[in-house]
Order: sequence, then structure tokens, then C-alpha cells
Amino acid sequence: MWRLRRPAVACEVCHSLVKHSSGIKGSLPLQKLHLVSRSIYHSRHPTLKLQRAQFRTSFQQFSSLTNPPLHKLKLSPIKYGYQPRRNFWPARLAARLLKLRYLVLGSAVGGGYTAKKTFDQWKDMIPDLSDYKWIVPDFVWEIDDYIDLGHKLVSEVIGASDLLLLLGSSGETTFRATDHGPESDKHFRKGLLGELILLQQQIQEHEEEARRAAGQYSASYAQQKRKVSDKEKIDQLQEELLHTQLKYQRILERLEKENKELRKIVLQKDDKGIHHRKLKKSLIDMYSEVLDVLSDYDASYNTQDHLPRVVVVGDQSAGKTSVLEMIAQARIFPRGSGEMMTRSPVKVTLSEGPHHVALFKDSSREFDLTKEEDLAALRHEIELRMRKNVKEGCTVSPETISLNVKGPGIQRMVLVDLPGVINTVTSGMAPDTKETIFSISKAYMQNPNAIILCIQDGSVDAERSIVTDLVSQMDPHGRRTIFVLTKVDLAEKNVASPSRIQQIIEGKLFPMKALGYFAVVTGKGNSSESIEAIREYEEEFFQNSKLLKTSMLKAHQVTTRNLSLAVSDCFWKMVRESVEQQADSFKATRFNLETEWKNNYPRLRELDRNELFEKAKNEILDEVISLSQVTPKHWEEILQQSLWERVSTHVIENIYLPAAQTMNSGTFNTTVDIKLKQWTDKQLPNKAVEVAWETLQEEFSRFMTEPKGKEHDDIFDKLKEAVKEESIKRHKWNDFAEDSLRVIQHNALEDRSISDKQQWDAAIYFMEEALQARLKDTENAIENMVGPDWKKRWLYWKNRTQEQCILNETKNELEKMLKCNEEHPAYLASDEITTVRKNLESRGVTVDPSLIKDTWHQVYRRHFLKTALNHCNLCRRGFYYYQRHFVDSELECNDVVLFWRIQRMLAITANTLRQQLTNTEVRRLEKNVKEVLEDFAEDGEKKVKLLTGKRVQLAEDLKKVREIQEKLDAFIEALHQEK
Repeated sequence: MWRLRRPAVACEVCHSLVKHSSGIKGSLPLQKLHLVSRSIYHSRHPTLKLQRAQFRTSFQQFSSLTNPPLHKLKLSPIKYGYQPRRNFWPARLAARLLKLRYLVLGSAVGGGYTAKKTFDQWKDMIPDLSDYKWIVPDFVWEIDDYIDLGHKLVSEVIGASDLLLLLGSSGETTFRATDHGPESDKHFRKGLLGELILLQQQIQEHEEEARRAAGQYSASYAQQKRKVSDKEKIDQLQEELLHTQLKYQRILERLEKENKELRKIVLQKDDKGIHHRKLKKSLIDMYSEVLDVLSDYDASYNTQDHLPRVVVVGDQSAGKTSVLEMIAQARIFPRGSGEMMTRSPVKVTLSEGPHHVALFKDSSREFDLTKEEDLAALRHEIELRMRKNVKEGCTVSPETISLNVKGPGIQRMVLVDLPGVINTVTSGMAPDTKETIFSISKAYMQNPNAIILCIQDGSVDAERSIVTDLVSQMDPHGRRTIFVLTKVDLAEKNVASPSRIQQIIEGKLFPMKALGYFAVVTGKGNSSESIEAIREYEEEFFQNSKLLKTSMLKAHQVTTRNLSLAVSDCFWKMVRESVEQQADSFKATRFNLETEWKNNYPRLRELDRNELFEKAKNEILDEVISLSQVTPKHWEEILQQSLWERVSTHVIENIYLPAAQTMNSGTFNTTVDIKLKQWTDKQLPNKAVEVAWETLQEEFSRFMTEPKGKEHDDIFDKLKEAVKEESIKRHKWNDFAEDSLRVIQHNALEDRSISDKQQWDAAIYFMEEALQARLKDTENAIENMVGPDWKKRWLYWKNRTQEQCILNETKNELEKMLKCNEEHPAYLASDEITTVRKNLESRGVTVDPSLIKDTWHQVYRRHFLKTALNHCNLCRRGFYYYQRHFVDSELECNDVVLFWRIQRMLAITANTLRQQLTNTEVRRLEKNVKEVLEDFAEDGEKKVKLLTGKRVQLAEDLKKVREIQEKLDAFIEALHQEK
């Protein structure tokens, strides 16, 4: 079993062996074993022979499965004695000392020779254990690399003849050193020969004793060998192996804990600035930033995101969250009893740092994971973000939450926790929840470089698993899948056949294959357990578990500590193999995008969506500022015109016409005052505010949509329209404006004193325009009612309908009545309606009384408006009579005074509204616009919806590809420096 090595001087080898036999200490690190490889080879290929790992001298981090480092043995240099002076008494003294030396060497050689023969006999009796070579711990092979005991014991025990030659040469040298004459030479040689004969006899006696002892030992060993069966020997070896592995596991865990504390102290010193150097961004943080940028990248131009991630998938309540918390060393995820808690993917970036903290990608707040109140706040924040991502009517969301967790001793990697796979949609869930979870899981697992961490609950039947079928579809050959069996403590208690757990671990009960198989324990089911308590419980369980004692599981396949080490090693191996290829793909994509931009938009800058939004924002703010530059005259003109258009119908129909039908000027003024008071108290202020707000909207829209000539960019039109609508929706006119406006309008309408002829003429002009506009509308209504006149019928070949003919006959009959009585009141009497109907029936036209009333309304209106216009023309010279209060005059122009009061009220109202607009409302609208722009700037979906087009998308892709390439190049450079 032990291999032969090169020979060396016997005394020096023995000296080295004795010197280093008490313990092995050293500073050279041991080779770091690849845990996943050991897992797959040991579990799936039990007959495969192990290969000894190459010894490496570069610095490595130790894990719980690495073995303690060993020193190479160094041979001490041979030192030769000094030569004494040539005199007589020193020669005699040397001869006596030389005799003692022969006795010592003889005993050593005799014992060595006997030990050699005995060792050969023992070696022949030991059975061949080459088939059980895998049981021997790895550190034994490394000891064999540096201390080959079999070779040293055999090769370093020299024979008696070699010793005689050595002694002879030494004696000759000594003799020559003490030579004084032939007599002394003869006497010395005779003494030396006698001593050699005596020494040979002693060697023969020792050989006989060694033979007898070897024979007795051989007989007793053969008898013992017959009593012990092969199974007992194998059990004994396995038990010793297990104890040895656990012993070194505990030693390495203690060393790791000490190393963790030392690294924490060093990192804290760097964090406090003791070394006064700027810490660079960690490698895993750089990689996480690359993944964040890629998550927002639209996978176009055939460039997909193929960078590695550790995708954690499993059935609901299988223990995914618990495994992640054990790896992150903190209870960071919200928990629930049986209900779905993970409602959207959570990307967790694990890195090493001086303090155990967590922070979100889009927030600067740090959560101290050593404090329970911060842990509770972190879990609450994650739950809020998940519920915010889930849209109404859905249960899960594909939007990812990015979380960074730092702490001493945490393995560097990026994990994505996905919602648990479900088999049945329960009450309260959206009907498409199952399909949505499957689509999210497939989207992450389709990445050919994604590491799939498949979590299976060991406490339930394997046949109930759903996720294994999904994983086997995405990775049929198991080249990037790591299988993890959780709740092994419950499985060991509940499963009747322990071999079933071994079949699950080896993948024999599932259709899926895996790169490695692990078993973990995630606590006793109490959510208040600390991570340290769970870890101690896990280690205690596996130390006493039958799964290890019966070799169903290997030591490197258990505990979340070993799992995290294995996943981290596999993750970084996958990163190193794929990151440069991904960088080359994005370089080619960048070249294609830049070429396309130059061909399509050679004179435009490459502005992405955010830059375009900032440009549009500045233009919108400039246009809002332009509202404050509108002249007061323009505001008052458009306000007065708009307000009159809104209230003209009410003034003429409800105030002027009822008052004008009275035959007395006093009654006219009284009716007008009552009508104006009622109008001012209820409707007029509200109408005025509505007109002002509509006018402001129209002016704002005009500035927003008005083309700017060559500088106009239609790419901003949708954004400007959306900003305008949202700002108007948020704007609310000042509530106190109506109250103040009511008082002003009431005072303006109470004034009847026209001060000069210019105001009188303005009032008459205003009255004529209003009456002519109303007369024109009335004539158009009559024309539409009775149809085209004879001129249009002859020139344009148009005819009247039967109904229009009846209405025309009715109109003609009513006009005859008005000619007979031009001062007829506004309403027809019943007998007049009967007379008109009978006159029409006599001509063969049958009409309804309601039709006669409707026709009369329009006919009388036209007659009244024409009469009022004639009266208005007569009042042009009536200002003199007005000043005398129409005393001794048949002319009464009270209607002109009414329209002057209305005109003055409109002017004062317009001036008041203009002041409110320029002093208050324009500024409030500008504030609303700024708030809307700020909200739109934070809403990515809104910007994508409003800023669209090929030009925008091309610039956006180009910017993202450049950013991805820069971050990838920086990461690759840092990765090479770390190597």
C-alpha cells in the first residue's frame, strides 16, 4: 500500500522521522477540493478511483472540507567530526570511544534489519484494500506525498555488509588519524577485528530473537484474522473514517471561525480608514451591477443575457427561503404559515464586508442584520415591495427586487429567489397564477449559464414534487443543476426505509439529473430561531445521523455551509467560463447599433429616453413661463369675449326679453334688477370662474401645441399632451375667488350712471351687436324649420319636405297676425291658437296646437329683435334725454342702460379674473406642471409610453449596450487581477 521512495542516509532519515513524528504543522495551504465534483463522482460513480490533487503553494481560502496543510520533510545536512591532533593518548582515547560507537551502531543496525523483515511479513499478511481506497480520507494521500513511511522504513534500514564497509572506512580514517608506528598499527587492527567479530555475533543473536518474535506475532495475527470477518473490518474502517472526518471537520470549522473573526477585524480597520486607502468596489458588487443593467435591457439584436446566476427554484414551502437565509446568515425574508410569501423574484447579491448589513439597489438605507428591529423592518420592506410589484388582479409579478447582503465570512455569489411552484390554484389567487410562476421560472432557467439550485422537501413524498419535472425539462443532462434535500431531520424520522433518502439524494427517484446532491437541515420549524442555533442543530444532527454512519451520505454532502461553498465554487467557475464570451457578443452588438444610427440619423445626437425627457421638460417649462408674459389687454379681451358668449343667451332670454315685454319703464327696471340680483347670487360668479379656467387651459394648450418651426420635434408631442392633461386635471381654482367675484359683480350691476357720451355709444354698439347676432341665429332657425325659400329652390334645385311646407304655412299665418298687431305680447291666447288652426284647415293644412306655439316663438322673436334694433337706432341721440331722466320725452332707452350695465360688469369681471390668473393661477399651474414632470421622471413605464419610436429605441439600446460593455470590461479586468 505504501510506495517506495528514493533512498537516503539511514541515520538522517530516522532523525527526520523522529523530529517530525510528534505533529505536523506548517503554513503551506492545502489544495481546495472541488466539492461539487466530489459529490457527483462519489455518489454516481462509486468505483471511480480518486486522483491525488496537485500541491499548490498559492494562497487559498480554507473551507470546512479542506484538510490541514502539511510540511515537507527536510533532511538535515550531514556533519562530520573534527580530526584530533596526532599524539599518543588521544589515539587511545579515540579507540575506546570508537568501540562504544560500534556497539551503538551495531544495535541500531540489528534492530533495523529485524524490523525490516518483520515489516515485510506483516505487509504480506495485510489484505488488499485497493477496492476500498475511496474510504481513506484525503489527507492520508497528502501525508503519503510528503512522508512515505513504507519506503523510508525499508530503504533507510541498511544491511550489515554496508555497515561493515562504512565502519571499515571510518575505522581506517580514524586509524590513519592516530598513526604513530607499525606496532601501534598492528595492535589497533587486532583490537578492531575482535570488536567486529563480537559485533557480528550480537547482530546474529538479535536476528534470531526478531525471527522468533515475528513468528509468534504471525501466528497470533493469523488466528485473529480468522476470527474477524470482512464485514466487521469494513464496519470498523468506516467507523474510524467517520470519526476522523468529523474530527477534522470540527478542527477546520474552528479555524474558519478564527479566520472569519480576523478578517472581520481587518475589514473593520479598513472601514475606519486606519490604513488611509480607498477601498475598491468588490468583484461581486461589480458583477451585480452588470446583472442589474442587463435586467433592464431589451433582448433584441440576438444578444441575450447569458451571464450566470444561481436560480433557486422549488415547490411552495419546500424550504427555499430557509436555505437562502442560512447562506445569507440572517432571517431576511417575510415568512408565513403555508401561504405564498415570495410573490416576485428577489435577486440577492452576497458579498463579504466588515458589517452584517443589507440594502436595496434603489435605496441608501442600511439595515443592520444584527439587530432584530432592523430585521423586522427589512422583512416588512420586502413584503411591501412585493405587493407593490403585483398588479391588480394578479398574485405574482415578474418584476425583480434587488437586495445586497454583506457580512464577514459570507460566500460571494448572486442568487435569485423565485416564487414557489404550485400544483393547484387556491381561493384568493388569480386563475393564471400557476402558469405565471412557470413562465417566470422558465425565463430564468432558460439561461444556459444559470445554476439551478433545486430545493426538494425531504419530509414529503418524492412523487408529489412538481419542480423536478420542470428542472429536468430545462436541464435534461444535469450539467448546471444542484439538488438540495431539505428537512432531512424530519425525513429520517418519518421515512421507514432510510435507503429511500439515499435514492432521493442520488437522483434515482426523480427523472432529473444533477451536478451535485446535498442534504441540509433548516431548523426545527420555529420562525424565531436564530441562524446560529439552526447551524448548531444542523451540525449536531448530522454528527449523530445514521445517514453518515451508514455512508448513505458523505461528509461533504451535508450542512448548508458545505452547500454554500459548493455553490460559490460552481458559480465563479461558470462566471469565468462565460463572461468573456458575453462581452464579445455585446461588442458586436454595439458595432451594429452604431452603424445603424449613422445610416438613419447622421445629424442627430444619440439621446436616450432620459435625455430626451430632460430636453422636453425644459421646453415645457419654458412654455409655461410664456403664460406669464401674456399682456393684460390680451387676457381681458379674451376673458370678456368668452364670458359674454357664455352668458349672452341667459341675458337676452331670461332678463332682457321678459323685461322688455312690459309696457312700463318702472316695471322694466324692477324686473331687470330682480333678474340681475338672482343671476349674480347663483350663476354668474361660477360661470365667470369656469370661463377663466377654460381660457387659461386654451392659452396653455396653445403654447404647448404651437409649432416651433424648424426646431419643432414631433417626438415630444405625446409627452406634452400628457403633461398638459395631467396638469389641468390636478389644477383647482381658488375657492375664495367666487365669493370676492360675486361682490364685485353685484356692485358693478347696481350702477346705472353713464358718465359720458362715449360710454353711451359703446353701450348702443354692444346692444346692436348682441341683438343682430341673436336675430341672425333666429332667422337661421326659421329657415331650417320652413325649408329653403324660392330663391334657393330655383337656383340650387332644393325642395321643401311635407313637414316644412306645413310649418311655412303656419309661419305665414302668424306673420299676418303680427302685422295686424305689432305690439302683440309674447304669448298667444287660446282663442288665437284656435283661429290660426281653423284658418290653416280651411286651406287644407292640418296642424297641432303645440306646433303653432313653437312656430310662434321663433316668429315673435324675430319680430321683437327687429323692433329692438329699430329702437336702439332711435336711442343713438338719446343721451341728452338720459341725462334729464327722460323727462318730457316720449323716448325711453332703459334697454340701452341695461346693456351698459352688462358691458361694465363684463369689463370689471374680466379685469378681476385677469388679476387672479396672472397673480395666482398661472403660478399654481406652473407648479403643477413641475410636479407632473417630476412624477413622470420617476415613472419608467410612463416615459416608455410617451417617448416612443424607432429613434428613441435605437438610442436607448445603444446606451444600454455601451454601459453593459463598459461594466463587463471593468469586471473582467478586476477578475483577472484577482487571479
